[in-house]
Amino acid sequence: MSDPGSSGPGSRRRAIAFGVFAMIAAGISASLANGYGSSVAEGYGPLRTVVVAQTSLESGEVIGPDLLESALRTRRVPARFAPPGTLSQPGQALGLEPGSDIAAGSYLLSSQLAPPKRARPRSSVLGRGRRPVEIAVTGAGALLAAGAPLSGARVDIVVTTEPRASGPGHTYVAASRVPLLGLTPGEGPGPTATSAATLAVTRRQALELIEAENFARQVRLLPLVAP
Repeated sequence: MSDPGSSGPGSRRRAIAFGVFAMIAAGISASLANGYGSSVAEGYGPLRTVVVAQTSLESGEVIGPDLLESALRTRRVPARFAPPGTLSQPGQALGLEPGSDIAAGSYLLSSQLAPPKRARPRSSVLGRGRRPVEIAVTGAGALLAAGAPLSGARVDIVVTTEPRASGPGHTYVAASRVPLLGLTPGEGPGPTATSAATLAVTRRQALELIEAENFARQVRLLPLVAP
């Protein structure tokens, strides 16, 4: 009489049958999965690679190599769901900046990106509270003849008033260390030639210089050795 716990021909047959059944079940599952995937592809169309923002991108934030690696990812989505102009590779955004904030999870569109705006040198030269004002100055030929870059150079503005009946005119510094934005040669002989100077001045200085331009005898620019 055989031991019930021992393995016999019947046990081996059951194990073989179970293995065959498992293989058949796996084949059926794979077939169903493939059929489902095919039906999805047929229903939504071909897939395409798109770039999405994994983290939010701020307006004006230049997309450099580090941000490219940390903030941008690719996804495969049905082409019909991808908006027109969606980037297909993160490298297409390198060196560009968003024109507005882009939320995390959003598609990255070419229309959202632009080359970075260059530094605004005029704003930095003007400084806070200053504005460009053009006045007529005399004796600026020395500045023009020096050939040095004029934009951003610092000058003192020296005003000489008209002589009074009882004495000569008064010479004084109306504004000091003023950024010179531009100087256009004018007409006239030698030291009396009049040029148009564009200066970055405060509102108070602008009013004083405009008044001096109208009533003073001379308005001159005195260049500084160091800015």
